[in-house]
Amino acid sequence: MMDREFDIILWGATGATGRRAAHHLARRCGEHGLRLAIGGRNRDKLETVRGNLPGAGNELAILVGDSHDAAFMGAMTARARVVVSTVGPFALYGSELVAACVANGTHYCDLTAEPQWMRAMIDAHQQTARETGARIVHACGHDSIPSDLGVQFLQDEAMARYGRPCKRVTTRVTRMKGGFSGGTAASFLNAMRLRETDPDFGRLSADPYALCPEGERQGPDGPDRMMPVEVTWDADLQAWTKPYFMGPMNSKVVRRTNAIMDYPYGRDFSYQETALTRGGIGGWWAAMRYAIFGRMLLIAMAIPASRGLLQRHVLPKSGEGPSKEVRESGSYEIVQVGEMPDGTVLKARITGQGDPGVRSTTLMLTEAALCLAEDESRIVVAGGFWTPAAAMGRLLRDRVTEHAGLSFELIANHEA
Repeated sequence: MMDREFDIILWGATGATGRRAAHHLARRCGEHGLRLAIGGRNRDKLETVRGNLPGAGNELAILVGDSHDAAFMGAMTARARVVVSTVGPFALYGSELVAACVANGTHYCDLTAEPQWMRAMIDAHQQTARETGARIVHACGHDSIPSDLGVQFLQDEAMARYGRPCKRVTTRVTRMKGGFSGGTAASFLNAMRLRETDPDFGRLSADPYALCPEGERQGPDGPDRMMPVEVTWDADLQAWTKPYFMGPMNSKVVRRTNAIMDYPYGRDFSYQETALTRGGIGGWWAAMRYAIFGRMLLIAMAIPASRGLLQRHVLPKSGEGPSKEVRESGSYEIVQVGEMPDGTVLKARITGQGDPGVRSTTLMLTEAALCLAEDESRIVVAGGFWTPAAAMGRLLRDRVTEHAGLSFELIANHEA
């Protein structure tokens, strides 16, 4: 890519996640001599963010514009090698930015967990991105880097040990401590509204292969369901499982990785993602309580009146996020169980430090943006829409391990 004024532009630097991303990017870009700018629609808020940045961050350029101003987006993205966005809901505020990055051959990453919007962007811009060389990488936060890179790590180990990939991988969330931001709440609320207005919403949500390329949307997995009122027994981990509300999103990304990389996991690869409780009747009851509560919450969110009450009195507002104590003390762990064709089992543990919804997410997003900028010549894929694992793979895994508090390790069967 030709030299441009900025190496990275952070779009949406004033929200709860954006402020943290600005802090991490200012520190990391300062360490590596990269040219960073921050952007958004409110100059006063941007100047406040800039004034609180470390080192020389308070000298960064500020870019002020509107997400729906296509001309501004076109001019802004032409000035950068990489644009990273935290402005959600992306279905409401992200389309013009993606289109501009694609048109200008500018690499892009974001935090979206909105598969309907991802599908729309891929369908609208894939061919142009191939032509301009823009690498567009959605889902570069807690959704879906741990799941996507974790499966790739486990499959790499299976290939190294046995010469074949696992035919089935199950991901179990075993620990999750933290809060969530107003941006996450807004995206969830927007998804509930789309259910009422978009006739294809339900079909795409349930389709496990909805993010795979056309003609490659079949496989062994059944429909994705957001919050089924059922619990299952995991014989590998000897515990009951409960629904995990981001499981359907992460699963779609993992399956897309397999499809767009020409099936390194195999065409019969099966993937499932849920959360774990424990064994015994206590574990079953804990899982069932969670499943029932989740179903009731979804029903309440689907009814405009109760959704409005939750929005006004329960859910965090736009720009709000967990406290510093929650951000710093949070953590999470997932265990992935891979089954080889002969029944051999491999297990991996992926852990993350910091609140998954804001701190860990912004650290991962920061490293994804740096990977697109600094490792541009080492990334083997060309322009197009990619997943984190398909686009950056081991390059990104090394970065998030060293700089974002993640760890990937194989574990013995008795450890899980």
